[in-house]
Amino acid sequence: MTYEILFALAAFAFATVFTPGPNNLMLMSSGANFGLRRSMPHLTGVAYGFPVMILLVGLGAMQMFDIWPPSYTILRVFSVAYILWLAWKIANATPPQDAPSDARPLTFLQAAGFQWVNPKAWSMALGAITLYAASRDFTAILWVAGAYAVIGTGSALTWTVLGTGVRRLLARPERLRVFNWVMAALLVASMTPVLLG
Repeated sequence: MTYEILFALAAFAFATVFTPGPNNLMLMSSGANFGLRRSMPHLTGVAYGFPVMILLVGLGAMQMFDIWPPSYTILRVFSVAYILWLAWKIANATPPQDAPSDARPLTFLQAAGFQWVNPKAWSMALGAITLYAASRDFTAILWVAGAYAVIGTGSALTWTVLGTGVRRLLARPERLRVFNWVMAALLVASMTPVLLG
């Protein structure tokens, strides 16, 4: 991979992972509700689950959509339903001091698994593979996954820290409730391209 292509890949990865989407909104909400330390499994699940998805998509999962086109519709319906459920959970999250003792952010595996139903993750993975590993060469796929691992870690950390910064402003339960409803609404709104596409 030439330096020019690597730079273009890094810019593409930066633009796609730092923009608001389901992962970033959920990380910000997790940071606000649980703090950075408790959100680390969620953060690392996003940061490393997505590059694993890229590897698997690049090595063959893309072919499933080519072979059986209804799988696009099935994925879309499942993704929308799951994100609506997550938005409901975020909107109805209770303030940390009132939360049940079992309330916790997503685990590493839940966050990594979420990539497979996240419409933005699918469009990012398909776009990155198509643009920067069109040959489906293993080395090119590794470069794409590696770029997303490095840049995605910075993005996940940034959005979670933003949430923890907002946490101080949300010390009053009514402010946190409004924040959670706004985050839930933004999460639902982030599906607009999927619903219209």
